[in-house]
Amino acid sequence: MKSTKIIGLTYDLKKDYLAEEYSEEEAAEFDSEDTIEGLESAIHNYGCKTVRIGHFKNLVNQIASGKSWDLVFNICEGMYGLGREAQVPALLDAYKIPYTFSDPLTLSLTLHKGYTKQVIKDFGIPTAPFLIMNDISNLDKLNLPFPLFIKPVAEGTGKGISQKSFIQNRDELEERAKEMFHQYNQAVLIEEYLPGREFTVGIVGNGEDAKMVGIMEVVYTTKENQIYSYETKTNYEKYVTYRVPEEAICKQCEKSALEIWKVLGCRDGGRIDFRNDKFGVPNFIEINPLAGLNYLISDLPILAKFQGVSFDQLIAMILDAAFKRIIY
Repeated sequence: MKSTKIIGLTYDLKKDYLAEEYSEEEAAEFDSEDTIEGLESAIHNYGCKTVRIGHFKNLVNQIASGKSWDLVFNICEGMYGLGREAQVPALLDAYKIPYTFSDPLTLSLTLHKGYTKQVIKDFGIPTAPFLIMNDISNLDKLNLPFPLFIKPVAEGTGKGISQKSFIQNRDELEERAKEMFHQYNQAVLIEEYLPGREFTVGIVGNGEDAKMVGIMEVVYTTKENQIYSYETKTNYEKYVTYRVPEEAICKQCEKSALEIWKVLGCRDGGRIDFRNDKFGVPNFIEINPLAGLNYLISDLPILAKFQGVSFDQLIAMILDAAFKRIIY
């Protein structure tokens, strides 16, 4: 029964990394105390008990001491490497401890925006033409028309994205690519710029039971800022408003989002971003199978709320999906 379940919480607490002198941007993907408290409250209201585990190294130590849980609610982003989001799930798999959200394979793939786009493209789902550039010499392979858009292949929360990501010529592209290689020490993704409207779709559930929990349009309120960057997300009340788009767009995005969710093997809950091309067709931008879950400011809870789904109800839907697929 639900009341007998013990749920461990794995997470990276932002203040811990700031205390170690990481910058605000370096710690941008990590969670606040408010986020953890909100999750605990929702899980308690679901009828389960919670135990705080914390980050990956704490999980290692607790498993080594013999501890286990009925389920781990995992929102760990990790700190280093292209497989950082997969570290907690991989460890839990090794000890046969069930957890929420996607498995190591899916999380490793989806962290790399370029590889994810390649899979989506191969399945015939619209996504902007692109080039993965591992070195500045790869520019010789570029065969995309300007304007372009550039970002690191494996960052979240808008990190590495700014107004300078909008590229109008080769000199700008070379300069920005060099900056990104130096700052992020990873490949960059170069895409044809998508000039249209922008949407984000929330999905809950698994396989044929997966469904759209909500959708919202990101509407930019200043002409100077038309990019969902790190700065924009940090100061969203200044730069954007959110609204539910018309039914036709909702249906288009829902169809693509559910197809993408199944293609990539995502589980339990997450978010998928789209932007329209010049023909008004929603194109896949990226997917977040470990979506932010701050009950006030994260996109997934906000878009769910537009559909009358409270934060507690959203977490209950995620837990229902996880418990349904887990065999104890």
